[in-house]
Amino acid sequence: MGQLTKSHLIEGGIWSLIFVVFFSYSFQFNQPIEIYKFGATGWPRVILLLLLLVTAGNFYHQYRYGSAVQKGRVGIAETEDTEADYSNPATLLKVVSVLLTPFVFAYLLKPVGMYSGAPVFIALIIYLFGERRWKWILGITLLIYAILLGLFVVVLNAPLPQGNMSPFYDISGFILKMNTNLQNLW
Repeated sequence: MGQLTKSHLIEGGIWSLIFVVFFSYSFQFNQPIEIYKFGATGWPRVILLLLLLVTAGNFYHQYRYGSAVQKGRVGIAETEDTEADYSNPATLLKVVSVLLTPFVFAYLLKPVGMYSGAPVFIALIIYLFGERRWKWILGITLLIYAILLGLFVVVLNAPLPQGNMSPFYDISGFILKMNTNLQNLW
């Protein structure tokens, strides 16, 4: 069985089980949508098929190479792995902050909205991961935010949470108005 271990088989099995469960669940909401020819399950099934493809690729890689450290791979240290020291309160605070930030963002989606909350969330996560150069934080945030807006607002025309508090609702309205004006140009 090549370089596969029991943990590799368990990991592949869990990802495959996730695919099977969610793919079978997608038949419960398979309804036609007049503006999208693939129906309500089109994009969820594409994402699930991509998950299955990545799982198969990972399984093949583990079969062929196992868990051996690859030379020249970015982020892999040449020395022995060391355990993280969580006795330092600053390290523990950083880990807790990184883990809680997505939950705070999700909680604030209804009042703040995606259009106003996403750039703050992206910048905060970049900062929590250790980037301190404000030009890089701003540039990467703008790039990711532009990709999100381009994908969800322009390409998919998907409704995102707008927020219900002023001025966040006004910002969302401005972005949606600009999108409508842009689409009317075509």
